[in-house]
Amino acid sequence: MTANDNDHRGLLPAGLGDLLPPDAAREAQAIGTAIERFAAWGYERVKPPLVEFEESLLGGPGAALASQTFRLMDPVSQRMMGVRPDMTVQVARIAVTRLKHEPRPLRLSYGGNVIRVRGSALKPERQFAQVGTELIGVDSAEADAEAVLLAIDALRAIGVAELSVDLNLPTLVAAVGGGLKLGGDALRRVRRALDRKDESGIAKALGDNAKAAALFVGLLRAAGAAEQGIPALAALALPQAAAAEAARLAEVVALLRAADPDLPMTIDPVDYRGLEYQTGVSFAAFALAGRQELARGGRYSAGYPEDGVSESATGFTLYMDAVLAASQPMAERPRLFLPLGIGWPDGSRWQAKGYALVRAVSPADDPRREARRLRCSHVLIDGDAVPL
Repeated sequence: MTANDNDHRGLLPAGLGDLLPPDAAREAQAIGTAIERFAAWGYERVKPPLVEFEESLLGGPGAALASQTFRLMDPVSQRMMGVRPDMTVQVARIAVTRLKHEPRPLRLSYGGNVIRVRGSALKPERQFAQVGTELIGVDSAEADAEAVLLAIDALRAIGVAELSVDLNLPTLVAAVGGGLKLGGDALRRVRRALDRKDESGIAKALGDNAKAAALFVGLLRAAGAAEQGIPALAALALPQAAAAEAARLAEVVALLRAADPDLPMTIDPVDYRGLEYQTGVSFAAFALAGRQELARGGRYSAGYPEDGVSESATGFTLYMDAVLAASQPMAERPRLFLPLGIGWPDGSRWQAKGYALVRAVSPADDPRREARRLRCSHVLIDGDAVPL
């Protein structure tokens, strides 16, 4: 084997990568911090498997991720399995099967890696860590607000201080279209115009239906700071179902403002991209400094509606790669080099003082030089931790 062959061993498929020191330790600590915050609010951890039978993994809300799922044949059962592209659908499966007799609302948390067939322009990584919660079996504004506040609580605990939240209603446009009796083609044209933020395109898509065009333009213009957007949304003459959705969003915003008066909040009532399986109030959390999406969540149907087995739920996922990029690096433990001859039990008192111990396992002529070579900050000399 040549040196060039060894270099090739280090190559990985696009979108996959090794997490090296100290980043792997940072991620583990951040995940632990998040899970602890969830536990402090009554969320119990579950651990689903890495692969499942595809009919379970891709049923219900999982169908939206079918094109992103790696598949393989199980040599034992001879059935097709999928490698999880998202953990939310797995937690939902656990809730409506293994935990179906537990009292509701059911509060569950999770953490683990997922892998997807393709990355995106904004997120090229195909494997990444997900950490989050699901609140299952209740449909209320209080539950919607809890999901948002818990995500913010966890992000702040990890070290992302400056945050904002963008709230969405992914089903609002369809509700308006249904109330106005718009056909499918017209609604699709309106959706494309809304995605482009194109007011003239809305009018063109609806032809001579000026009343409908004015309503959709009003929805588009309601996007922005929540303090201005919520009254603008309330002023629109929305069909009944759509008006109920807008009222629910207003209630959630009021609950969030009461709990966290200084939290920056925006609304975008017509945005639904990436929220295809959401059924109500949804949200994304961002770092003010970078505007990178750190968390996403919202209301959905947990389980398998096609089989008549589903429950209303809300939850969120933290995207740990983005979270770590937006948070302050953790303080590394000082590393103390222990020369040969220091007994294993003797190190415990130094660990109690916060040192990570690096024991010599072979003789060293110069302990100080050896300590520096091993990236230690201190070396034990005559019973003292001497800084280098």
